[in-house]
Amino acid sequence: QVQLVESGGGLVQAGGSLRLSCAASGRTFTLYGMGWFRQAPGKEREFVAGMSWSGGRTAYSDSVKDRFTMSRGNARSTVHLQMNSLKPEDTAVYYCAAGGPGLRVEAARRSEYDYWGQGTQVTVSS
Repeated sequence: QVQLVESGGGLVQAGGSLRLSCAASGRTFTLYGMGWFRQAPGKEREFVAGMSWSGGRTAYSDSVKDRFTMSRGNARSTVHLQMNSLKPEDTAVYYCAAGGPGLRVEAARRSEYDYWGQGTQVTVSS
């Protein structure tokens, strides 16, 4: 099993920045990649970004491309999501996800991921 814990959410004004972190523990050697999703009230959970376990490849949704950057932390089992130029429409609960063999960096469906964190709230005020 793998456990994921997100941190770093909060309230920020439009145009500001936040950095989310996700710490993975447990059988992390089974992981092929990680991703970030978000879910706004009344909406479906949507893909935000994905990264290979090595950190060498990343993918982003069109809505966050050029504003968000996913990266690996100094601790190999930690990933970050740097969010710049935040907009009110970025307000959502952000979830970290991870998956094993076969997970594509571009995997955008919830069913492609095996493990999920509890989520962290990001609120962007206008």
